[in-house]
Amino acid sequence: MTDVDEQGRPEPPLAADEAASLLGFLDYQRATFAWKCAGLDASGLEATVAPSSMTLGGLLKHLAYVEEHWFSQCMHNRDRQPPWDTVDWKADPDWEWHSAAEDSPEHLRTLWQDTVNRSRLLVAEAMDDGGLDRLAARTWSDGRAPSLRWIVLHMIEEYARHNGHADLLRESVDGLTGE
Repeated sequence: MTDVDEQGRPEPPLAADEAASLLGFLDYQRATFAWKCAGLDASGLEATVAPSSMTLGGLLKHLAYVEEHWFSQCMHNRDRQPPWDTVDWKADPDWEWHSAAEDSPEHLRTLWQDTVNRSRLLVAEAMDDGGLDRLAARTWSDGRAPSLRWIVLHMIEEYARHNGHADLLRESVDGLTGE
């Protein structure tokens, strides 16, 4: 049974194999992010801090895109799913950040949660097909491919960095603070 903290976040396992430890920390970072975005209306998700244009709504959409990119496109070489499949990324490389203001809070949370759920299934699929050493199906321009291990660690870093942003943004909205 997984221990859950007072914010509803699953505690990473204290003693587990490499895969369970890595995925436990990724789920903890995801849950921290969900906590920072919970219960806010559109104005709360659109709030900014000082000179930054970053919003919690933009973070929800960005992290959904990053999950889709690494676990679906890179790891499994799958085509982009909606809404990502119709975006002209060359014309607007930051589309997910500013288009979030046009989406409802429910849509943003659902998009992110559905993508996280899909990512968990895709990680399980990759674990069954080579484990953490499995290489991504898509290679980089130099022919190298990251392992699932690298992608999971990159996602932990991505969430940890953006959770810091989310903490500042959430505090500016309603004073909620914490990890």
